[in-house]
Amino acid sequence: MASPKEPMREEHIEDMKDVGSFTSGSTNYAAPAGIDAEVAQFFATQVHEPVVIDEETNKRLRRMVDKRVMVVMVVTYFAQTLDKGTLNFASIMGIIQDTHLHGQQYSWLTTCVYLAMQVLPDFMNLLIQRLPVGKYLGFCISAWGLVLAMTAVCKNFTGLVVVRTLLGLLESVCQPAFVFLSTMWYTRAEQGMVIGAFYSMNGFQQCVGGLIGYGISQIQGQSLKNWQILFTLLGCITFAWGLFVLWWLPDSPMRATCWSPEDRLLIAERGGLGAFSNLILVAFGFTTLQTYLLAIAQGTIIMLFLFSAAYLAQAYNQKLLLAFIYTLPNIAGTIVFICVKTNAHTKVGLLLAFYCMQGFGAVAVLNLAVMSNNVAGRTKQVIASSLVFIAWALGNAIGPQVFRANDAPRYIRAFIAHLVMYGLQLAAIVILRVRLMRLNVLKRRAQALEPTKANGELDEENITHTRAFDDLTDKENKDFRYVY
Repeated sequence: MASPKEPMREEHIEDMKDVGSFTSGSTNYAAPAGIDAEVAQFFATQVHEPVVIDEETNKRLRRMVDKRVMVVMVVTYFAQTLDKGTLNFASIMGIIQDTHLHGQQYSWLTTCVYLAMQVLPDFMNLLIQRLPVGKYLGFCISAWGLVLAMTAVCKNFTGLVVVRTLLGLLESVCQPAFVFLSTMWYTRAEQGMVIGAFYSMNGFQQCVGGLIGYGISQIQGQSLKNWQILFTLLGCITFAWGLFVLWWLPDSPMRATCWSPEDRLLIAERGGLGAFSNLILVAFGFTTLQTYLLAIAQGTIIMLFLFSAAYLAQAYNQKLLLAFIYTLPNIAGTIVFICVKTNAHTKVGLLLAFYCMQGFGAVAVLNLAVMSNNVAGRTKQVIASSLVFIAWALGNAIGPQVFRANDAPRYIRAFIAHLVMYGLQLAAIVILRVRLMRLNVLKRRAQALEPTKANGELDEENITHTRAFDDLTDKENKDFRYVY
């Protein structure tokens, strides 16, 4: 089709004028069901000669994709984490007292969000594949913005449970949609950094949320409570962002009318190849306003963990090894929480231990990168993504329940449960790494290649990826190599 120095052949560009009819010479094109089928059919109609993309062009295409896709994922994930975390800041603005919450009711307001996220993951994945993903995502964002704003009118536990459950149902689109977008628009080598970029918003929302909470808490004498202002403001902003996503995010490389037909072809080729933290800080003896400001430091540390993990994973291609290492600070911090009593003399040390425990987000990023890199075939990806999402939501649903009101302020039993889970996580990381290394050896042996435990694909293997869009699983595709 095109070499690094040659312009793409004009007849191919002419054939791509109709955004819904990416064919080479055919005028009887029926739109297939789903984006993957559309991409596969598009490539099937092209002349089977490799398109070579030089480094300069690749960087230009990556910048174009980042501008349209990465920005949407990062800002949307920030909005999602901020919206879910709003309850965290509202907890010290008086929502617990104003809505007459008692016992475990505050815990259930977090649990119900994640339980709702488990109701329709497979259905959401199906819709993501069948519907225009940009428009579907934009609609869900605007809808959850309206639901978030409605929280301001809730007067009791029942009303809060209803809006929080609706919020969970609508926000459940995010994680499967982002995995789908990452695999559609970015190469395998880039996906770890992409996931790290949007996942880092867990930290950034702490910084921004702390500033917003600090600012709103200064408002006095207004008819609305501070927490009502918080929910109304963020809900309206989220609604407006959803409308922007509807207009800005392309549904696929084939349908991205914002780019030239030539660039759309090149982009398609390139792609084919915590809710109790503030209550814990208050328990240390910090004032409410100090807690808002400490949330900013907490967010900065989370981002340092996330960006360093994403950078090191891309630089050294050792995701599971890094996941093991980044689990260790969490274990150290948890042990300190179990062993050290909370008082005025220990609060600084406990705060540092608390910051060490923010490394869990980096491990989550690395785990998502491992999943997206080692599951092939869209059908299997849907199932794997759903299982990961269900496990994530289930963990977040159970998590608040281990922080029992009668265990405050130290929550010893909750942190013992954390320690057990970290031990299981380390064991799972080791077992998975050994397993993936063994599978690579077997794949190379089956192709009469020298068996090696090398991580991922080797240059000398000269793998062409001609069956990349055949919906073959990683086991069925003999050319697939596992990355760990």
